[in-house]
Amino acid sequence: AVLVAGEDALDQYFMNHPGQLFGRPAEAAVVNPANPNVLGAHLGCAAHEQPLVPNDMEFFGEEIEERVADLVGEGDLRVRGGKLYWARRTPPAPAIDIRTAGGPAFTILDADGEIIGNVDEGRVFSQAHPGAVYLHQGDGYVVEDLDIERRVVVARKGEVGYYTQPQEETWVGVVGTVEAGRVGRFPHRHGRVEVEHQVVAYKRKSIRDGSNLGYESLDLPARRYTTEALWFEVPDDLIEEAGVDGKALPGTLHAAEHTSIAMLPIFAICDRWDVGGLSTPFHPDAGGAVWFIYDGYPGGAGIAPVGWAAGERHLHATLEALRTCPCKSGCPSCVQSPKCGNFNEPLDKVGARRLLEVGLG
Repeated sequence: AVLVAGEDALDQYFMNHPGQLFGRPAEAAVVNPANPNVLGAHLGCAAHEQPLVPNDMEFFGEEIEERVADLVGEGDLRVRGGKLYWARRTPPAPAIDIRTAGGPAFTILDADGEIIGNVDEGRVFSQAHPGAVYLHQGDGYVVEDLDIERRVVVARKGEVGYYTQPQEETWVGVVGTVEAGRVGRFPHRHGRVEVEHQVVAYKRKSIRDGSNLGYESLDLPARRYTTEALWFEVPDDLIEEAGVDGKALPGTLHAAEHTSIAMLPIFAICDRWDVGGLSTPFHPDAGGAVWFIYDGYPGGAGIAPVGWAAGERHLHATLEALRTCPCKSGCPSCVQSPKCGNFNEPLDKVGARRLLEVGLG
């Protein structure tokens, strides 16, 4: 077996710690049957095949009561003789996307109206916004129109010599804390959060040398959803002891966020595209500096609880990735992320390493 490593932080971590490939336990498979979107789809399909009865709670869990009430209120289920029946004429299964819980996918059409692909709701604004370069089977397409109501993207085939990079604004609000602990000197939390995410602009960058060819603003709606997250709070005394001043703090937290996201797949079966992150020097729900890692799917995909349980190992792996990367100020093998909505700015690798070294003792 031969592993050809890429330049990303996870691959390079294994290059510096080859024994981890076979010497560590397998990462955890993640599943979240209590996700309200997934559970609602399960209940509708089950009721269509055979009416649901009270004893079915043992198969679906305690969350069934709240979700059943919602489905009855929405007109999907009806109660008759103490049983729950599917209430609509059309069966539920054809309308359910088995790949995502975020609703029906957007269809991508070429200029002739032929279907060339699909993109889910969670990625359509960042990957298929007007002006975006969309790649399909090695061919480049420039998106000409995004019809949100019809869930259709129209793209024109053509080689343009550049690629596009979206700029995104994200906010995370804590709905409730489920578990709390500490990793070294970092208060460590797992809970429910509300995410607001908006693509506000994009850059055109040259394929030849990566130079910036233009910047365009976008007027797209924000996407809001509730999901699960883990987060690390950073006390003021730790920041001071690590020698991170106010100017360096945003880049320090941003770098720690990126590298910890890159290391998360060591502990859970996912990749960095399945999660999102936010770091800030002050968050009102945390009362200070913090960085969040959240499941990128409405309702949560079960990644955050596994990440929280691996908290100490997770942060130590993050520190090792920062320590072993030979670059001086940060690169794609440690702190830079291909999915960063802020164009990987600011990033302070030295500050992140120092913060974790002091925080982990």
